[in-house]
Amino acid sequence: MSDLSSKFIEKIKSSYAPTGSYIYLGAGILDGQVYSEAEVNLSLKMMNRHGLIAGATGTGKTRTLQLLAEQLSDASVPVFMLDVKGDLSGLNQPGSVNPKIEERAQQLNKPFSPSGFPIEIYSLSGKMGAQMRATVLEFGPTLLSKVLDLNDTQAGVMAVIFKYADDNKMPIIDLNDLKKLVSYLSEGAGAAEIKSSYGTISTATSGTILRKIVAIEQQGLAGMFGEKSFDIEDLFERVDGKGTISLLNIADVQNQPVLYSTFLLSLLAELFNTMPEVGDLDKPKLIFFFDEAHLLFKNSSKAFLEQIETIIRLIRSKGIGVFFCTQAPTDVPESVLGQLGNRVQHALRAFTPNDVDALKKTVNTYPKSDFYEIDKILTSLGTGQALVTVLNEKGIPTEVSATMLTPPRAIMGPLTAADFDQLVHASSKYTKYKDPIDPESAYDILTKRINEQTAAAEQEKQEAEAQKQAEQESKPKPGEKSLVEQVMGATITRQIGKEIVRGIFGMLTGKKTRSKTGGGLFGF
Repeated sequence: MSDLSSKFIEKIKSSYAPTGSYIYLGAGILDGQVYSEAEVNLSLKMMNRHGLIAGATGTGKTRTLQLLAEQLSDASVPVFMLDVKGDLSGLNQPGSVNPKIEERAQQLNKPFSPSGFPIEIYSLSGKMGAQMRATVLEFGPTLLSKVLDLNDTQAGVMAVIFKYADDNKMPIIDLNDLKKLVSYLSEGAGAAEIKSSYGTISTATSGTILRKIVAIEQQGLAGMFGEKSFDIEDLFERVDGKGTISLLNIADVQNQPVLYSTFLLSLLAELFNTMPEVGDLDKPKLIFFFDEAHLLFKNSSKAFLEQIETIIRLIRSKGIGVFFCTQAPTDVPESVLGQLGNRVQHALRAFTPNDVDALKKTVNTYPKSDFYEIDKILTSLGTGQALVTVLNEKGIPTEVSATMLTPPRAIMGPLTAADFDQLVHASSKYTKYKDPIDPESAYDILTKRINEQTAAAEQEKQEAEAQKQAEQESKPKPGEKSLVEQVMGATITRQIGKEIVRGIFGMLTGKKTRSKTGGGLFGF
């Protein structure tokens, strides 16, 4: 063994030697040689300092997620992770030995012990696992605007709608509630109501929002909004001392990356808002793996990124660790990347100028190494190998190590269709969230209000029509004399009229007017 090899082994052993519980990642590689004694470990105590798992497609990122989830489960730490292709359900059953695994076990000098792990499978559509829901209110205007792909103006209107609903005690549970609010506040009585306090919502903006809501409904994803809302306490379960691995199966909604990535963030936000402060623990309460993270950050607004940054910075004090999984570190904003203390970097490819630029930026994020040229090692790593640096128990970055990763112990693939269906339908979570609940919400409140307004308007209309009818009836019909005319037309009235006229003319001429009979009606 050369002096360089000895120095490398001692450096790795001293750098990756946690005193408490840890995850065994693998063994160090130098000049193509695997040194099993140079163990690369990740302290459980430091997993709430978050992490990044990155690498080009096909370099083994998913298997790295799997081996981390397995060992966390063994350590009684629950895990939540995204199952993008639906091929992580095999975690439930022990894997099998094959020549490649045997070779890896010999290189690492670690026996391969197949094992299955407790899992729960969830789904946003409700078709591929237990229905995972969140109320529209839990999403909030910022995340919902992200889901609906709204511009800044439309996002501002969404904030107004939520403010109105909050001020008027109108719970926004599902998309029907939201549609009702949008329609009510953009036209009719609702528009007049909010004009002075909240401003006016144009029909163009409300129309755009409504169309985008309908688009989600047409994709069969309306069920993810509503009650019964997912209870985050279900993420902390354990079975026989092992932490449960909760999988969100998105195989049927892969074409909606913004939707499921934003849903993950809403869960993370709820964890942040509801979990108590616990400080630094010997091991985390939950590890949250955020797969396909680049989809979350792509074309995100400033407000959205600030929300993510705040959550990541503060959630570690709740005992929650977050690991982002993506293709390149450059996919993650620097403000977030700077908070990810644990790094597992699979191979990067430099086929295009953009790839070369990404490689240079990635190299700059690693500590200086006495054993590697970082740019060369990153492009030469094989499948199942990664460049690792983590935080030791003092919070100091460890020595950079090219690492042969230990293989997962469960099946590296999906369950059979029959086993999958049996697992899903036998779950208590499937039963718990299967049927939606329809509590009184904004839709019901507004419908009642509109009906009352309609009834009042109808009554007012009827009263006005009745009054108008009465006035019409009091007027004489064509050809009919009025009451005054009828009175004046009576015989006695005509006689009185004649006498008055005669009397007047008599007074004017100085003569008394008399009737032919010698006496007028008044004795004149």
